[in-house]
Amino acid sequence: MLRTPTLALLTLAALTACRSSQPAQDAASQSTTSSASDRRNGAAAPETPRLTVEYPKTRKSNHTDDYFGTSVTDPYRWLEDLDSPETKAWVTAQNKVTFGYLDKIPFREQIKARLTKMWNYERYGVPQEEGANLYFSKNDGLQNQAVLYVQQKGGEGQPDVLLDPNKFSQDGTTALAGTYFSNDHRYLAYATSGGGSDWQKLKVMDLQTRKTLPDELQWVKVSGAAWAKYGFYYSRYDAPKAGQNQLSGKNEFHKVYYHKLGTPQSADKLVYEDKSMALGFRTVGTTEDERFLVLYNTDGKADGNRLAVRDLTDPKQATKFTTLMSSYEHNNSVVGNVGGQLLVLTNYKAPRYRVVLIDPKKPQEASWKEVIPQSENKLESIEHAGGHLIVTYLKDASSQVKVYSETGEFQNDIELPAIGTAAGFAGRRDAKSVYYAFTSFTYPTTIYRYDFATKQSTVLRAPKVDVNPADYVTTQVFYASKDGTKIPMFITHKKGVKLNGQNPTYLYAYGGFNVSLTPSFSVVRMLWLENGGILAIPNLRGGGEYGEAWHQAGMTPNKQNVFDDFIAAAEYLKIQNYTDTKHLALAGGSNGGLLVGAIMTQRPDLAHVALPAVGVMDMLRYQKFTIGWNWAPEYGTSDNFAQFQNLYKFSPLHNLKPGTTYPATLITTADHDDRVVPAHSFKYAAALQEANAGPNPQLIRVDVNAGHGAGKSTALQIQEWTDIWAFAFQNMGVNPYPMGR
Repeated sequence: MLRTPTLALLTLAALTACRSSQPAQDAASQSTTSSASDRRNGAAAPETPRLTVEYPKTRKSNHTDDYFGTSVTDPYRWLEDLDSPETKAWVTAQNKVTFGYLDKIPFREQIKARLTKMWNYERYGVPQEEGANLYFSKNDGLQNQAVLYVQQKGGEGQPDVLLDPNKFSQDGTTALAGTYFSNDHRYLAYATSGGGSDWQKLKVMDLQTRKTLPDELQWVKVSGAAWAKYGFYYSRYDAPKAGQNQLSGKNEFHKVYYHKLGTPQSADKLVYEDKSMALGFRTVGTTEDERFLVLYNTDGKADGNRLAVRDLTDPKQATKFTTLMSSYEHNNSVVGNVGGQLLVLTNYKAPRYRVVLIDPKKPQEASWKEVIPQSENKLESIEHAGGHLIVTYLKDASSQVKVYSETGEFQNDIELPAIGTAAGFAGRRDAKSVYYAFTSFTYPTTIYRYDFATKQSTVLRAPKVDVNPADYVTTQVFYASKDGTKIPMFITHKKGVKLNGQNPTYLYAYGGFNVSLTPSFSVVRMLWLENGGILAIPNLRGGGEYGEAWHQAGMTPNKQNVFDDFIAAAEYLKIQNYTDTKHLALAGGSNGGLLVGAIMTQRPDLAHVALPAVGVMDMLRYQKFTIGWNWAPEYGTSDNFAQFQNLYKFSPLHNLKPGTTYPATLITTADHDDRVVPAHSFKYAAALQEANAGPNPQLIRVDVNAGHGAGKSTALQIQEWTDIWAFAFQNMGVNPYPMGR
């Protein structure tokens, strides 16, 4: 089944680690370090000199909004106009201050050199078997984008370059955002994304001639390419109206089209639209045999999706869909087609998910058959391949993989090498084997081949990294949150680290949108860890680690639980003598950026360093931009009185208090982020600089030609992480490379 993406707010870690075909390569998770004159031995280092900052002046207006009788000032509203000369001048001025500060950090270039060396190793994606060939992505080390290769099935022969995204643009910022093979293995539809934007273009390659066809589809967002007969189905928006900023304008009226190969986009056939519903996504997939077209509808209000199908072989269903799931309250996904009946993954009456078999001719619930019932662990993902169902469960945020028959009989476990994250397992129904990736905090992402006949996994690609993972250890602890709920947390550090209460510690979390933070490897983290740092990742409520009940415990109106869980994690690390306030950094991206921003306002004394990335900081206006309305089920909106009251209590922008000493803060965002528009970070930075009364720097770093995180070039990632680590070390008073080490 070709699945279409759901555009939740994802951290960069989640995007690269959990939501792509390859679990975390060298993406963006984090950790913390202990002080050292010789960092290898953990001895105390001399204090680093304090750097002074003079901020640019930010104009304030007298703009005020009325929310149900409450007057709310918004003096930096003008920063929402991303195209205005004044906003651009403000960004330039802020970047000048920020990079001026970073340029003065004495060990910054040493961090960059070491990170560049560590990053320079071959990284592979999970192969996809199509006909007689294998297709896989590979980055030689420092390439800005991974390259798509083709190789004869079985690994024989020299791999050939099929698509090199590094040639899509001069600066390496245009990414390959998706690949969709036709069921006859003849064509490849592929998506490109420029500068980190969520907007995509769909193009088509003839795999026999390896020529790119003239077909080019624009204004595509939240879409795949679902092949059927002479073309494919996809989803798009109308082109932005004249004068509308395509990176910040609200996206409305998502539509489904069918594109016939060799025809212009203007000739594409409209397959589905809902003129009465401006918000929500309309996405489709097709079963492997191209018999069923599957329609997923969301409404922008509830957290789930409606599910409907059309039998493409039935002339009577030429224009209509049969509804299988009518409620928007539950998440549903078609896994595959077995004898004209559909395997459906759902959390309907099963908050930890189950699999049911539905006959489209008898779609009533009374006719369903339960194939795989709900278990004590969350069913995280499922693949239908080789006549089997490969099911990945989460047990305390780590993967367990089981194989079932198509009728639900348990066959065997797939043994994994350690506690960690497994992803992949996709394949055609006649596949003899499937491929997957395994990773953990100290286990570099390794590609495996699983053989259905032997029930054995063999290593296909094992990376060679310039670190020794055996030098580090990961433990999982459970701590009590404010209300007594037990929260799991992974803690990784160098073996033998002393719990002296002074180890620089990087506390990273997300806590939302049903996203599970599972173990993954990153050389970014390894740089921090090799300098004696500690990485702590708690699995906060709001995530998906334990199913829908865990998720809902962190949604509106329960969002404060997420903040309480994060605060309790920080306090646990101090009580257990891992660190202290001076050596603690709080970090998170996107929804995790909101988390850090909220904690800064609720507990400015909790940590000495704060690193909110691409955060949702204005909770009263987030729904006004691009696809922000899609987050309403998670947060609630200021359009509802009760929800406004809840949002106003924790909105980072609206809870900064003048005269407060805030942590040393480096806000990171990008000019092409059209998921969480950079105006969130712009307004928050301006307000933070004004409110802060202490000596700690309050900086914002704005990347150019980058977006929310996915597809960011290697060069931009290395520079960004160099600056993040340099800023953290500097403000913790730690020199990671004393005397030039």
